Amino acid sequence: MTYTLAFDVYGTLIDTQGVTNKLHSYLGDLAAQFAQQWRDKQLEYAFRRGLMEDYVNFSDCIQQALEYTCQHFDVYLSTEQKNVLLECYLSLPAFEDVAPGLSALAETNHQLFAFSNGTTEAVESLLSHSELDSFFSEIVTVETTKTFKPSPKVYQHLLHTTQSSADATWLVSSNPFDIIGAASQGLQTAWIKRSEKAVFDPWGVEPTLIVENIVALSEALAQQ
Repeated sequence: MTYTLAFDVYGTLIDTQGVTNKLHSYLGDLAAQFAQQWRDKQLEYAFRRGLMEDYVNFSDCIQQALEYTCQHFDVYLSTEQKNVLLECYLSLPAFEDVAPGLSALAETNHQLFAFSNGTTEAVESLLSHSELDSFFSEIVTVETTKTFKPSPKVYQHLLHTTQSSADATWLVSSNPFDIIGAASQGLQTAWIKRSEKAVFDPWGVEPTLIVENIVALSEALAQQ
């Protein structure tokens, strides 16, 4: 069966911890902890703005979360250093399994879409830098809906844009909040569990599939 496959970008295809190397040159051993706090705060700001109906581009959430994280750890980064880190978010690396996994999925005639809380410009930059852009029919972002995942509006926007029914559409994400949000709208879901330590929210909602990476997803869907 041919499906519409919508791939979350940050943390699913693209490794947000890829900024750690640059952070290490600024902060030493604090880099990994700083990077994780920065990422967590980005998501928190997106969720809060969604609830407040006070939309800004996700790039603004990234920048504001960086300012917060500097204050949280009481570290000084110059304006130039902050700009370098923000630029890094436009050229983060893809996980190693992504290109071969997407290639295998494309060969089976599934329709592949990038689906992100980020701006179209930022996602285009990430996918181009990682040489993944050719796999996708289109990039679907939240800029039209003016709110963030996991709002129901975002998943309905995906279905409208792709002209696909919920039961023929898969949301592929490493983020449990994204999986639960998509499932609440009737989409099929594949949780990319990239770490054995990853915990799925105990909300009584189960992903349709749980796989460790995109290659494993292609193998699992081949058996559907």
